[in-house]
Amino acid sequence: MSLLAVEGLRGGYVAADEIVRGASLSVEEGEIVSLIGPNGAGKSTLLKLVAGLLRPSGGRVVLQDRQIAGLPATAIGRLGLSFVPQERNVFAAMTVRENLEMGAYLEPAQARTRIEALFARFPMLADKRRALARTLSGGQRQILAMAMALMTSPRLLLLDEPSAGLSPKAAEELFATIVALNRDGVAILMVEQNALEALTISVRAYVLVVGQVAREGPAAALMADPSVRDLFLGG
Repeated sequence: MSLLAVEGLRGGYVAADEIVRGASLSVEEGEIVSLIGPNGAGKSTLLKLVAGLLRPSGGRVVLQDRQIAGLPATAIGRLGLSFVPQERNVFAAMTVRENLEMGAYLEPAQARTRIEALFARFPMLADKRRALARTLSGGQRQILAMAMALMTSPRLLLLDEPSAGLSPKAAEELFATIVALNRDGVAILMVEQNALEALTISVRAYVLVVGQVAREGPAAALMADPSVRDLFLGG
């Protein structure tokens, strides 16, 4: 049984406009799975439908044997799924520590213990615990956003364009962090504009086109496929 199974998912921002049109995918325990495709294909919308930020108009989303389609985001969070949006993913006017405390909204009693564990994992955050989030670099903000999501001890992390706007060096460091998190047992479903790097660190991948899965398979096989390389990897 998959950790996450999405079957025939449909939905968008309004009922009359389905952006995701019957997409199906799965994530197994311990996997990194990438979702790539052209701009406007519905990749970010699919993540929001899975995470409960948008209500699906059809299909099934099963997390750890539990049907979650249509549940509120907070309920889905309690079941072990955390979502890191591309934008507005930290509280700019709050300190690093205060952001982490906000990430513990589901289990505030565990906040102190988990914050100290995250400071040990991410020394940069410990060094900047009193700094306002708006003073962090782009890469540092993305690390903070992921750390906030980890405050609920998720089994599955959804990442929406984590490297967007980052320098090549910052993106490289971020992908290394994602791999390290995965090695510690967190499964990851990632939408990423840098398709080549995403496929490099993924086990499997899906290509989404106009709201539907057009291709799927082992990441290495998709990376080697000439048609995928021409369309999404720059040849």
